[in-house]
Amino acid sequence: MAISEITEKLLAAKKAKGISFAELEKLLGRDEVWIAAVIYRQATASVDEAEKIGSALGLDSQTVAILCEPPLKGSLDAAVPVDPLIYRFYEIMQVYGMPLKAVIHEKFGDGIMSAIDFTLDVEKEADPKGDRVKIIMSGKFLAYKKW
Repeated sequence: MAISEITEKLLAAKKAKGISFAELEKLLGRDEVWIAAVIYRQATASVDEAEKIGSALGLDSQTVAILCEPPLKGSLDAAVPVDPLIYRFYEIMQVYGMPLKAVIHEKFGDGIMSAIDFTLDVEKEADPKGDRVKIIMSGKFLAYKKW
């Protein structure tokens, strides 16, 4: 998976400043996953949000302006991802995609979960057998219309 030049620049600035996504969340009042999506150029920041990110990371005005531009979404290659963490999501969809689809259709009818009217949270859940990753996805249900 290739990371864009702008994302490399943003991540380098974030690392140089020693700032976490959680700290940026407090600064912006936006979720850390959404902020990461802006940095990976999968979401668009407002001018105010971009300026706050730019100030925190010490970015030039040209880089800040790029954060306000609508990105080309979809950062993964068409091939099966090889990064182990990202691959697990692919594996989850391979194993549970159709069951999730069936349960959603049973509960809501024929439609989809929006990835536009959507939130995503990542939580760390303590467990004596080893910490767990808790991912919470919430998307608006969009029914297919008839015409």
